[in-house]
Amino acid sequence: MKRLKSKKIIAGIVSVAMLCSVSSIMVPGYTADAETDSDIIFATSFEGGEGIDQFSARGETEVLSESTEVASSGTSSMCVSERSESWNGPQFRLDDKCEAGVEYMVSANVKCEWYSQICLSMQFDDADGETHYSNVKQFNGDGWANFKDAKVSFTSEMTNVYIYFEAGDANTKIYIDDFELKAAPVIPIEQDIPSLSNVYSKYFKIGTAIVPSNLSSRSFMDLVNKHFNKSITLGNEMKPDSVLNKAATLEYVAENDGDDTNPQVTLSAAKSVLNYCRDNNISVRGHCLVWHSQTPDWFFKEGFKDDGDWVSEEKMIERMENYIKNVFDLVKKEYPTVDFYAWDVVNEAWTDDGSPRTAGSNNQSSGSSAWVKVFGDNSFIEYAFKFAKQYAPEGCKLYYNDYNEYMDGKLKAICKMAEDLKAKGYIDGIGMQAHLDVGFPSAGMFENALKQYAATGLDVQITELDITTDDKSAAGFEKQAKMYRAIMDAAVKYSDSVSAVVLWGVTDDTSWRASQSPLIFDSNFKAKPAYHAMIEGLEVPPEVVTTPKVTTTPTTTTKKQESTTTTTPDDKPSIAYGDINGDSHVDITDLTYLSLYLLDDMTLDEDQIKCADVNYDGDLNLPDLAHLKQYIMKDKVILGPQK
Repeated sequence: MKRLKSKKIIAGIVSVAMLCSVSSIMVPGYTADAETDSDIIFATSFEGGEGIDQFSARGETEVLSESTEVASSGTSSMCVSERSESWNGPQFRLDDKCEAGVEYMVSANVKCEWYSQICLSMQFDDADGETHYSNVKQFNGDGWANFKDAKVSFTSEMTNVYIYFEAGDANTKIYIDDFELKAAPVIPIEQDIPSLSNVYSKYFKIGTAIVPSNLSSRSFMDLVNKHFNKSITLGNEMKPDSVLNKAATLEYVAENDGDDTNPQVTLSAAKSVLNYCRDNNISVRGHCLVWHSQTPDWFFKEGFKDDGDWVSEEKMIERMENYIKNVFDLVKKEYPTVDFYAWDVVNEAWTDDGSPRTAGSNNQSSGSSAWVKVFGDNSFIEYAFKFAKQYAPEGCKLYYNDYNEYMDGKLKAICKMAEDLKAKGYIDGIGMQAHLDVGFPSAGMFENALKQYAATGLDVQITELDITTDDKSAAGFEKQAKMYRAIMDAAVKYSDSVSAVVLWGVTDDTSWRASQSPLIFDSNFKAKPAYHAMIEGLEVPPEVVTTPKVTTTPTTTTKKQESTTTTTPDDKPSIAYGDINGDSHVDITDLTYLSLYLLDDMTLDEDQIKCADVNYDGDLNLPDLAHLKQYIMKDKVILGPQK
């Protein structure tokens, strides 16, 4: 089809349609900074104390007030003083101002009195009333930290949703200025690059980790569906603190004559992601069952009480068995069709020198292990694998997972442990987290560890791959790309032993290490040099394009209209005219796709071109764009063959 192009006309047509939407769509002629008033949910620079009343204190003693002594812009900021805990800080409630299933962006300038870690975090209650916390973005320093366009969202199952700022030093004041909350734009991903999952399909699965809030970003999930549709790991929602249900556990104790050996579990925090995997036939890595971190102390205490005495080893064995059984029974009951192809049974039990962790509460002393506190050593590991092997879903392989897995002492300890467990038939594989940096370890050091793990005869999975860099120049990203390629080359070299490579996230800005840009897609959903290095020289098989059965909610309140379809005489479905991106809706995103195509800024495949010929004249040109705009604006026009 012949393309007729006019940037001025195209931008004009799209801009008219955008006026009907609250979202700021990236289209030709517009920039991300050119938002309208309808994009901004709330914004304040705190001049004269304006906007402070929209925030509340998380602690009992802290005070929120206007400061005229410290400001990033203007003459005022919000000062948070009298903090007594590191988590004390100003919180802003989202769910009374924002919609569930819609992605938003938060910006603010934040500083402390002196050097400290500053975090933008999120808090919400799940369907069972359990409270969850997660870090959105963090900085270290003593100057102004620019939290620019940090992405946040929540699902319909979440209540009491807050974002808040906290500082690692409980004694420092926090200053906040130039706060803004706005709807996030929907940005088309690069459809004309090969699927990463497809390129590596003959070697191993390619997957990623996501959290429920990611489901609200159509662009993010488009990347997941294209590149990582073989394996998903839940970032936090299947860890012990999310799965263990304290309220239900205490109720069970009360109803069963004080029996405190059967902890109750829930999948409420994980449901939205597990539903997505179920509906789109995506395999899941379970992560994780037994871990010193993100496990509440009450799980190890008499009567499941926070202030109870530590239980005996014998009682903890009973609790562990029932906990693991209950988790596996629940996933088999609620998600019988989901392929839980792997599960991290024990996570991070060994220190870098190959010794067990220090006994104690990780919630009181970072890095300490309540498991070691109860058992005295790492003997709990064998019990965990024994019970997991007994109760795991059919076909689910069981893994030990760890970071710094290339350090000599830890490497030897893991190999010995794995060989012992293998001899008893309890373990299936070893997970190498692979949280790396361009400076350390070397690719050779990582490959040596991979070789030794493969030599155990067990399966190996690279489970949490990301590679940080402090150099954000072109040269820095090229160095990162070489490291990514070296790690993938090692995985391919030992692909007879490697069944999966899972990246720990998708885009730099949503990573737990966002400040060091560790992933292969940037904040605009564009492939970085690391992506291109990963596929360079590899065969690209024919790609099978799939459309997610469960779509994310776009950032617009414009009512979606269904595409017009007809049926052929042989009852085969015809083309869904107007639905260019294949999400079963005709909306502003489809208009954006068409405009980018007409400007030669985007490639459409043959089926998409047929869908885009909405006036059914055999050509794809400006009249199609105008026709589609009319439909989206609810004019009485027909998409496809005219009656």
